[in-house]
Amino acid sequence: MDAVERLRRLCIDDPVDDAADDPGWSDALDAHTVSLVRIGALIATDAPAASMRSVIDEAVTAGASLQEIVAVLEGLIGDVGLPRTVAAAPRIAAALGHGDDLVTDAEI
Repeated sequence: MDAVERLRRLCIDDPVDDAADDPGWSDALDAHTVSLVRIGALIATDAPAASMRSVIDEAVTAGASLQEIVAVLEGLIGDVGLPRTVAAAPRIAAALGHGDDLVTDAEI
């Protein structure tokens, strides 16, 4: 199924049934890029720390660097706002193993 057909089905709330077996992004985006997009989505939706840890782990496994993850945070400030971005930063720091040296316990 091509991208236009996938988009059409999403527009009519009829997602592709075989998406679990053949996700549409698999041929268009690599795991590294998908993981950075997912981090951005979690920041935008104010996801809990457990979700953030899971996706950060996937991102690091896929080769995402600290610089790239911080760039995602910084890149979202204009879209989701500084307060939401700042609220996500301690969860990301903790998921990366930097929670103790960057933030206080009250912030995590």
